[in-house]
Amino acid sequence: RTAPLTWKELEWLRSLTSLPLVLKGIRTAEDAHIAVESGVEGILVSTHGGRQMDMTMGAIEMLPEVVDAAKGQAEIYVDSGVRRGSDVIKALALGARAVAIGRPLFWGLAVDGADGVHGVLELLREEVDRCLAYCGQTDIKELEPNLINIPYGWGAGTTAP
Repeated sequence: RTAPLTWKELEWLRSLTSLPLVLKGIRTAEDAHIAVESGVEGILVSTHGGRQMDMTMGAIEMLPEVVDAAKGQAEIYVDSGVRRGSDVIKALALGARAVAIGRPLFWGLAVDGADGVHGVLELLREEVDRCLAYCGQTDIKELEPNLINIPYGWGAGTTAP
């Protein structure tokens, strides 16, 4: 069994390189704050595809808290549970700089090889464009949290509108 990583390993890694560091798996405001203070340039909010821990909040639910905690000092990315273009739009509107996808690409690969992957990416692009239009937007850079209707009590904290 591998020992859990600590913040000391991040300090060690930072001492080895001046390359940008992106830390995956940050799930709370407290950890986002420590990550930023440790000098990471990016934070990937992730549940590791939902494969590692059952019954936890989804990455999209944790996203607003992490975005608020980073205070613009690190770029925030998100993965886990992204299946549709509307998922991409929600994440970007809630403050993610980029959205990663995994399983849909593998499904496309399994069905039709490289053409299947291309088809999945095209479908996602079309869905993103359609959702932008539904929101009255033409540019993903213009998305804001107020475009997303978040139910009362949703998420890790009260940081989301």
